[in-house]
Amino acid sequence: MNQSPNFIEQGISQQHLKTVSCVNVLTLAYQSLGVIYGDLSTSPLYVYKTTFSGKLSLKEDDEEIFGVFSFIFWTFTLIALFKYVFIVLSADDNGEGGTFALYSLLCRYAKLSILPNHQEMDEKLSTYATGSPGETRQSAVVKSFFEKHPKSQKFLLIFVLLGTCMAIGDSVLTPTISVLSAVSGVKLKIPELHENYVVIISCVILVAIFSVQRYGTHRVAFIFAPISTAWLLSISSIGVYNTIKWNPRIVSALSPVYMYKFLRSTGVEGWVSLGGVVLSITGVETMFADLGHFSSLSIKVAFSFFVYPCLILAYMGEAAFLSKNHEDIQRSFYKAIPEPVFWPVFIVATFAAVIGSQAVISATFSIISQCCALDCFPRVKIIHTSSKIHGQIYIPEVNWMLMCLCLAVTIGLRDTNMIGHAYGLAVTSVMLVTTCLMALVMTIVWKQRAITVLAFLVCFGSIELLYFSACAYKIPEGGWIPILLSLTFMAVMYIWNYGTTKKHEFDVENKVSIDRIISLGPSIGMVRVPGIGLVYTNLVTGVPAVFGHFVTNLPAFHRILVFVCVKSVQVPYIGEEERFVISRVGPKEYGMFRSVVRYGYRDVPREMYDFENRLVAAIVEFVETEPGTEEEEGERSNVRRKKEECMEIMEAKEAGVAYILGQSYAKAKQSSSVLKKLAVNVVFAFMSTNCRGTDVVLNVPHTSLLEVGMVYYV
Repeated sequence: MNQSPNFIEQGISQQHLKTVSCVNVLTLAYQSLGVIYGDLSTSPLYVYKTTFSGKLSLKEDDEEIFGVFSFIFWTFTLIALFKYVFIVLSADDNGEGGTFALYSLLCRYAKLSILPNHQEMDEKLSTYATGSPGETRQSAVVKSFFEKHPKSQKFLLIFVLLGTCMAIGDSVLTPTISVLSAVSGVKLKIPELHENYVVIISCVILVAIFSVQRYGTHRVAFIFAPISTAWLLSISSIGVYNTIKWNPRIVSALSPVYMYKFLRSTGVEGWVSLGGVVLSITGVETMFADLGHFSSLSIKVAFSFFVYPCLILAYMGEAAFLSKNHEDIQRSFYKAIPEPVFWPVFIVATFAAVIGSQAVISATFSIISQCCALDCFPRVKIIHTSSKIHGQIYIPEVNWMLMCLCLAVTIGLRDTNMIGHAYGLAVTSVMLVTTCLMALVMTIVWKQRAITVLAFLVCFGSIELLYFSACAYKIPEGGWIPILLSLTFMAVMYIWNYGTTKKHEFDVENKVSIDRIISLGPSIGMVRVPGIGLVYTNLVTGVPAVFGHFVTNLPAFHRILVFVCVKSVQVPYIGEEERFVISRVGPKEYGMFRSVVRYGYRDVPREMYDFENRLVAAIVEFVETEPGTEEEEGERSNVRRKKEECMEIMEAKEAGVAYILGQSYAKAKQSSSVLKKLAVNVVFAFMSTNCRGTDVVLNVPHTSLLEVGMVYYV
């Protein structure tokens, strides 16, 4: 029986699509090696060194080293592979990952929005989908709890900010420990080299890393994947070599029995040493945070079939070497490298440390950008470093701040063991936050049964709590660093969010009626002048108090008046076709419009964005498609009126566009507490004065800018 040509063509086409899809997945998986896994793949440089930095020592029966490797294997398998790759990577927000993605999902499904100017029309966005309307008893109970207890919503925000601030702390500690560990290997070949020179070389490399950030990762990213691939292949090959040469019996340590033996024989010292073991999974959060740059499938393929086996072989080989070379515990990684390949591996290790640093620095830029969009961080300069890849940005202020902190930690501590203690606490804190948020996502978004959510919490939460307790024990020995950093960043974020929220509440309470302003026109001699006036406001309804303040002091405003509200919505991206929402303010003869300009938390307004022309085009389109009223006589007169109004708008644009911005100053009320006065009058006022102004963020030309000052009391 002959098949029809159409059927054959269709079969070939489907086969071709499958081939293309596989090629795309493999290509993305290869590229992800150079962006996502830099931090994770450099962990072997310092894991064993940090684990055995305390009172824990190696004995002749090798039970300690077998137990540590068993812990590393099962931690890597349960947390990195099962939790993150198989479960957490599936909790994406329209392809985006990270702490804010989980929080965004919860805000939409449980209506926990922290953004005060939320509108029902935002829920009609194509990226705002909230799935099936069906509710389970568990999800309904959790939603009801958040609705009845508004303070719990604020607590959830603080909890998310804690995880975010600990992730920023990671970006200070990752470059420091990676570079310092890589460079310290040179002392094996040049023993007389003083420690000060190692620190100086590390600082030079760190300065170089942060200095090239302004050029963007896309300019050097093409060499990242080959270097990461070469690094993983080299350490896994050396791992196989060391396993065969020194102790093939190390394979038996894959049994979890050795973990029990390790804790039984070492007691408290073994428990404390787990703070070093957890460093083996540093970077797993980066996999989730950078999900938006790749696909979930490509990350799973890269980790499961390449990164995971390579790192397990590397740790196994180093454990086999240590079992026969106890005296080399504090320099085991470089000592385990065969002599003929030492220098090539050392060079690749240094480059791999740079790549690992690059990954977390880029992730921090993304986190700060999201915090700015959600009113949780002062406005900073955000530069697009790539015209093709949207997510590649550079924030100068944050970049130099991170560099100074990295140099301070490197020069101040100098010891990778102390830095490792700090690093471990930051990593475990972020993982615990993710586990708790995932439990809420599984309940509210995925609508899983309570037993499933409980099993997830108990299984992974108990493991992470074990590691967190071990890291917390090391707070006096370096663990205080991420706590101090995170508390500082949290204070900045919370005070900024508090100040901006109070400002919005003030605007809502003091908004004025447009009819009242128009009615005052004759008494104050109000006139309309040619041109378009853009009044920027945080309000999506009503007229801001700043405009009433403006017209009562200067009774004239433009022929066409547009109240512009630039706001963020808790979705990652919003397409250009859904960005502008235009409506009228008052009757048509007033010539007043409102434009709500919506951005997602991963959207960043571009520097050269032609906002003025796009806004006018959106208003003209609104007028042309606006339905007529019953008072208007006939379709022809309606069309003529629309044409006349469109011509009036275009003529007003030719006459000039003026930008009216409100410059608000916050002050605490006299009855406020001393702490509140300090937060508002000093900290928030300092940040407001020194952050980027609204006119700079919106690219307002200074020749067309008119600022109106107001003071509001909170």
